[in-house]
Amino acid sequence: MNFFEFSIVLISIIGGFITLWMFILYQRKEKKVRLSTDTEYDIRELSAIAQSLSARIDTLEAILDAEVPTWREQNEQPH
Repeated sequence: MNFFEFSIVLISIIGGFITLWMFILYQRKEKKVRLSTDTEYDIRELSAIAQSLSARIDTLEAILDAEVPTWREQNEQPH
């Protein structure tokens, strides 16, 4: 095998690895972009649910404070 044939084989192998590497990196970037968009939507949805639940808890505590003023002392959890 002379130098010219060796160079052609070496360049072909390196070119194949570079092409494969670029393809894999592109696929990862695409997945990250898609995941972050879905995650952002889920975070906003979960935040809205948490705010709704917090409002409900505040309402229930206000009702309990009005009807059973000592409920907090009766149900206090030891830490």
